[in-house]
Amino acid sequence: MGRRVPAPRILVGVMERGGGEGSEEVGAARRGARRAVRAFAHRDFRLYISGQMVSLVGTWMQSVAQGWLVWRLTHSTAMLGVVGFCQMGPMLAFGLIGGLAADRFDRRRIVIATQSVMLVQATLLAALTLGGVVRPWHVLVLATLLGVANAFDMPGRQSFIVHLVGRDDLPNAIAINSSVFNSARIVGPAVAGLVVARWGEGVCFAVNAVSYVAVIAGLLALRVRPTPRAAGPGNAMGELREGFAYAWNARHARWLLVLLAAAGFFGMSYSAFMPAFAGEVLGGGPHELGMLLTATGLGALVAASFLAGHSELPFLARLAPYCVPFFGAMLIVFAAVRSLAAALFASALVAVGMITQLFLTNTLLQSLVPDRLRGRVVSIYSVTFGGFAPLGSLVLGQVAHVLPLQTVVAAGGAAAAAIGLVLARPLSDAVRAAVEARVPGRAAEPEVR
Repeated sequence: MGRRVPAPRILVGVMERGGGEGSEEVGAARRGARRAVRAFAHRDFRLYISGQMVSLVGTWMQSVAQGWLVWRLTHSTAMLGVVGFCQMGPMLAFGLIGGLAADRFDRRRIVIATQSVMLVQATLLAALTLGGVVRPWHVLVLATLLGVANAFDMPGRQSFIVHLVGRDDLPNAIAINSSVFNSARIVGPAVAGLVVARWGEGVCFAVNAVSYVAVIAGLLALRVRPTPRAAGPGNAMGELREGFAYAWNARHARWLLVLLAAAGFFGMSYSAFMPAFAGEVLGGGPHELGMLLTATGLGALVAASFLAGHSELPFLARLAPYCVPFFGAMLIVFAAVRSLAAALFASALVAVGMITQLFLTNTLLQSLVPDRLRGRVVSIYSVTFGGFAPLGSLVLGQVAHVLPLQTVVAAGGAAAAAIGLVLARPLSDAVRAAVEARVPGRAAEPEVR
């Protein structure tokens, strides 16, 4: 491409003054577009997100293929729940240690190490499946390995983003990262459904293994300086207590995390049962499963794209009380449908509520937390989301072995919505107070109650 040529001065003047009818609307649209992508002004963020674009498609392909492989081998909702717990459960055991590591060691090196472990895990799963020797226990063991890697990857990766863009552009960077994640959530499942139906699950695992090369290469090319060790009590238990004290004493953090735990346990665990829903309720196969997950990704992408242009903290504070009730209500609708078309529409609406809840929780926590506590608070967020969702899948999977799957999903949605309505007022008051107290360029101190 050639050198970018500046616009003629007369044209610049017209654009600045307004170029006729509708120019104000055009200017507002351009300013909104710039706000929605301002994190791309940072070279390191562009490199990082480029690697993520490739790798996340492979991640979603593996997720779809693994779920269908387990369903094909066992036809058991209980086993789907067990696999979901094995993959996310290690977050409960190791997530806080991962957050402590993110505050003590260089975050880029942590993420490179965890992504390398994930590459090995995908390679082993591909080899076993393509070799025709894969068994359910193989999937359980490798899912646990992936879960342990994620326990260190999530706090390290989430707390690393601020070093790529700075605090001012952090909300926008989180929104863009979420948009990329959910764009892959559209492409990955759609491709996986076709690949599994034609060539089998092993090809999806192999593609995922190769995709990790892109994200590792992007991380190695970053120019960001090593992150310094955070000052704190000086011992592991003291530093962990310090992180928990902030999460509990800062009322906005407390209620955000409590609601996330409720939504994770009762609602977000529904995704573990998508293979059973596609096969048992809709009478379909891997293609229908891919369509369901693609619709979920489309809804999530719509939500993430909207939030990328509306990531201001006051707006998120106003939105916070409505996310979990909406999410729970849409789960009830999803559980009630019987046709594929209705299920696709409902799953997209479920994703809108789920992604909005995850985004605003992550953004509000990271935008208001002191820098030295970032890794630990992000790890508490990761443990809450990554721990309660697999616990819910384990428990609800056993219940679905006795009761109809649709009944279990609807009951979970009703429980999440009820808790969200009960906590809407204290959450709203706490988040608005924290946002209003925030000093530009600094984190607000926790409001103790």
